[in-house]
Amino acid sequence: MATIKIKQIKSRNRAPERQKRTLDALGLRKLNHVVEREDTPSVLGMIDKVKHLVAIVK
Repeated sequence: MATIKIKQIKSRNRAPERQKRTLDALGLRKLNHVVEREDTPSVLGMIDKVKHLVAIVK
């Protein structure tokens, strides 16, 4: 399957606990951190939940 790169672009400080757990599940630990994940429906759903905190990198 294809992979996508996800970058955290905004701080998690004022985010609700649920969104912080989602960032942890994606593997994003700090600002400007980039991870590469499989392009699966579950990962896309997690990205949708925190779309205001992350960006897809080419």
